[in-house]
Amino acid sequence: MTTSQEELLPATRRALLHRIAVAQAEGRAPSLVAAVVRDGRAVWHGSRTSMDGHAPDENVQYRIGSITKTFTAVLVLRLRDEGLLDLGDPLEKHLPGTGAGEATIAELLAHTSGLAAETPGPWWERSPASLRTSLSDILGEQPFLHPGGRRFHYSNPGYTLLGALVEKLRGASWEDVLRREVLEPLGLNRTSTRPHAPHAGGWAVHPWADVMLPEPVEDLGLMASAGQLWSTTSDLARFAAFLVQGDNRVLGAESLGEMRTPAAPPETADVASGYAYCLGLEVRHQDGRTLVGHSGSLPGFLACLTASVEDDLAVVVLANCTSGPLLFSVAADLVRIVAEAEPRIPEPWRPMPEVESAALELAGQWYWGTHAFGLRLTADGLVSLEPLSGKGRRSRFRANGDGTWTGLEGYYAGELLKAVRRLDGTVDHLDLGSFVFTRQPYDEGAAVPGGVDPDGWRGTGSF
Repeated sequence: MTTSQEELLPATRRALLHRIAVAQAEGRAPSLVAAVVRDGRAVWHGSRTSMDGHAPDENVQYRIGSITKTFTAVLVLRLRDEGLLDLGDPLEKHLPGTGAGEATIAELLAHTSGLAAETPGPWWERSPASLRTSLSDILGEQPFLHPGGRRFHYSNPGYTLLGALVEKLRGASWEDVLRREVLEPLGLNRTSTRPHAPHAGGWAVHPWADVMLPEPVEDLGLMASAGQLWSTTSDLARFAAFLVQGDNRVLGAESLGEMRTPAAPPETADVASGYAYCLGLEVRHQDGRTLVGHSGSLPGFLACLTASVEDDLAVVVLANCTSGPLLFSVAADLVRIVAEAEPRIPEPWRPMPEVESAALELAGQWYWGTHAFGLRLTADGLVSLEPLSGKGRRSRFRANGDGTWTGLEGYYAGELLKAVRRLDGTVDHLDLGSFVFTRQPYDEGAAVPGGVDPDGWRGTGSF
């Protein structure tokens, strides 16, 4: 991926640089680097540093912490897509003897397994991997703190189990599988489990004095699949583009859409902040936008990758400090700056290449009771059904090839939409998960459950 500084307007580039300069200065970060991705490729890179006057570029490695979990989730979804597991499977089915086998794979991905957030031993991010030589060291004697599937509770050990699952089903180390199935196909040549020069050093900045202390760099060992990776803004820009668009060599767009769908019941505080967890990805709502990605931290490093699918924009921000700048806020601001200054130009409208007359016959206005809906056929081959005014249930539907459609989202996700016809072939009504939609409100000529009063509609004089 080539970074082209000329693809954004000068005023936009200056606004982006100003934002990261403020973040680096006010956050007291030794260095901070960022990249913006649009239309699937990096269009801007910026950096600020206080170290020696040589600003890091897009090829300098930083530790990315829990963004590693998104890579691990991709590996698990690949196993699912190949039919080697089901997300509803208990871990015990594929990886017996862990002591946490009752947790399902989906629960581990979504942090709803009930597992503890951290390991029972010493602070694992700052202690040698030799202290954790088995999964029992990771889980401890009482690995579960909450009932499975009941609440979101972020768990690093949970993603350690997913890494072990990948190793068991692939017959190779998590690192080797990651390199072969994700890093090499996507061209992420500067993403690795160990740092390779040039790379940033990790620092702790004193909270009450402008001085620094170097942080230790520990190999996480068995915890690698939860947070081991090092990467660059260039590589993460490629990875962000993949998370938005998909790549059939790694994972298709449909599975990535599933990864971006909230899967964990949010905590009360998360509801207020607009936060939800998906399958290896976080969703946040900021400035009227839905932003999906992941954050990460390890002693000496902060990281954030986030994307607005609607705006076709993604941002990566990395810093080499234990705490300081709030990287998600920085990333959200970078998305907003580009989206507002240079809004996405939509693709030209194009007519459908072909349309079946039976489907076209269904287009137009329908009524669910007295609530008016519009059914449209779109150029992507889908059917959309949504209220003509106000809020209400809406969904897009995919054709099944037999005259029926399956809901893709919202209340009607997975539900079947079909046209019920009379003996003469004309449409009587639409059936959507047993709900009847008619051309007129409670159409007396349609088979409406409960029937329609034969006296019909009436005014006040009829009461």
